[in-house]
Amino acid sequence: MIEDAKIQPPYSQFMNMKITHVSEERLTAEMLVTEQLSNRNGVLHGGALMSLADNLGGTAATANLRPGQATTTVESKTNFFAAIPIGDIARAECTALHRGRTTMVWQTRVTRGDGKLAAMVTQTQLVLTAKAEK
Repeated sequence: MIEDAKIQPPYSQFMNMKITHVSEERLTAEMLVTEQLSNRNGVLHGGALMSLADNLGGTAATANLRPGQATTTVESKTNFFAAIPIGDIARAECTALHRGRTTMVWQTRVTRGDGKLAAMVTQTQLVLTAKAEK
């Protein structure tokens, strides 16, 4: 359902996330770091970075779903390595580690404008299947 994955939720628009590539194996996105997304130190808030990665993981899983299926995040782990200052662009690449029938695991690498690794996020997506009506 790659076409479904290209349609982003209002939250991603609110966060200024821009999906730049969608395939079943890989997604990329960018997000401008604005003052509204910063913490008290003038850098991208960790929660905003995690939101970017979570949206990509869900979008990646959606690109792999069959009709009648949905997805939800059941686990997410983030390692932070470097801050991304206001005015810079967070670039994210999300790749599949596992694409199974009931779960998918995605890894999102987030870098700064200078290419330095800012964070690595690994998340598990549960595949939900609609129950047949009786």
